[in-house]
Amino acid sequence: MSSRQADVASLRMLRKARDRIDRDYREEIGIAALASGAGYSREHFIRAFRAAYGETPGRYRTRRRVERARELLRSVNLTVTEICYLVGFSSVGTFSTRFSELTGMSPTRYRAEAASRGGPAPIPGCFALMWETGLPAGEPRAERASPEDSTSGEARGTAGRVASSA
Repeated sequence: MSSRQADVASLRMLRKARDRIDRDYREEIGIAALASGAGYSREHFIRAFRAAYGETPGRYRTRRRVERARELLRSVNLTVTEICYLVGFSSVGTFSTRFSELTGMSPTRYRAEAASRGGPAPIPGCFALMWETGLPAGEPRAERASPEDSTSGEARGTAGRVASSA
């Protein structure tokens, strides 16, 4: 294998690791697990990731979490604490510190400034949480209601009765 092929293969494995961080940013994926999946030792993986992307994998994950938190602070009416845990931080203090390091302001101040600039009304928190966690498991929709119970069936039946009584 030539060095060019090795470089491409290495970059491909690093990209898979970065894609996993992007996809699973909320999870507490260990750097050792990412390194193992990419075929590196932990230390070599950190050096190779930094060389390829300009920051360590841990710092990259933190930045992705803060980016997601910024979106939620602008668009959802959840508390800062709820957003902290939703994006994968386990401590509000750490979240606030990292957020401030990356944005230059606290999460609360960031939300206030975003609100002062205007924009759409915040999405209710219950909808945002439902989107993130999914709907509760239940019966399939088809088993819960028969076709006769559907709204359109009721409307047709009502319209038919009104028309026949006129």
